[in-house]
Amino acid sequence: MSLKNILPGRLGFGTAPLGNMFRAIPDEEARATVEAAWEQGIRYYDTAPFYGAGLAEERLGQVISAEPRDAYVLSTKVGRVILDEPETDVPDFGEKGGLFEHGNPNRIVHEWTAEATERSIEGSLKRLGVDRLDIVWVHDIAQDFHGDAWLQKFEEARTGAFRVLSRLRDEGVIRAWGLGVNKTEPIELTLALDEPRPDGFLLAGRYTLLDHEHALQRLLPMAQEQNVDMVVGGPYSSGILAGGSHFEYQQAPPEIIERVGRLKALAGEHGISIKAAALQFSLAHPVAAAVIPGATRPSRIAEDLAALNEDVPAAFWHDLRASGLVSPAAPLPAGA
Repeated sequence: MSLKNILPGRLGFGTAPLGNMFRAIPDEEARATVEAAWEQGIRYYDTAPFYGAGLAEERLGQVISAEPRDAYVLSTKVGRVILDEPETDVPDFGEKGGLFEHGNPNRIVHEWTAEATERSIEGSLKRLGVDRLDIVWVHDIAQDFHGDAWLQKFEEARTGAFRVLSRLRDEGVIRAWGLGVNKTEPIELTLALDEPRPDGFLLAGRYTLLDHEHALQRLLPMAQEQNVDMVVGGPYSSGILAGGSHFEYQQAPPEIIERVGRLKALAGEHGISIKAAALQFSLAHPVAAAVIPGATRPSRIAEDLAALNEDVPAAFWHDLRASGLVSPAAPLPAGA
């Protein structure tokens, strides 16, 4: 089923920051942020067991489990099983080391087999306090976590998670499934398979103002040809496009800071916010079904909604193209 027929709007809420990504967030602040999202009409929520070893799912569930289940769309991910025992070793998260060092202390098993997929879903339902999921993403079977071993993990998922999720979709237990990754290659490989067939994918950080050329070369044309939709994760490139200092989950390098400065200067010339430019750019591609910025403060929700609805003049997009700050192949709003 097309994600565009499932998702209730073009703006969702990504909960990775609720897993104490980068910093320890007080419970009351996390709860207030989710409540603000609900009160302001956000009805698509994306989470994952990996985010703080279950912490993000728990925090999200404390709020949305009290709401009518048919009133919102919920996605989570498989590939990590959270155990009821403490982690005794230093977790190896590949390039994302230290990302959730302030999360729950539980041990995480990284596994994409059929059995692990079913266990992962069972654990997510319990932490979220709900009886069903709408969309399930196969999480992080890519180079950034596994290096040269990523194809081995992909094969584990292909013969395990992919088949389980296809069956659950066909049985009506879930409405859709796909991949949730930070790299394009696993999605390209999946789209080239005869079966199983994903309904869409969540691509984080690879279709933003700062990083989109690679996705435009192969992945997005393939997705468009196959009518497979994309949820855009990380539209602010880990925060650097929203006033933060991180890019790709690390401190932004000088060349990125310089480019962001040019983008902000251009936005300032046209009297618009850089957030509006970032969100509206990511949504301009025909396969983009929704964008899911993360937040840990209630005020950020209002900012994201305002950015989505901000009137960005066509002249900005024309100047953006002329400046060379976006790929010539990137679709822009208003046909610019």
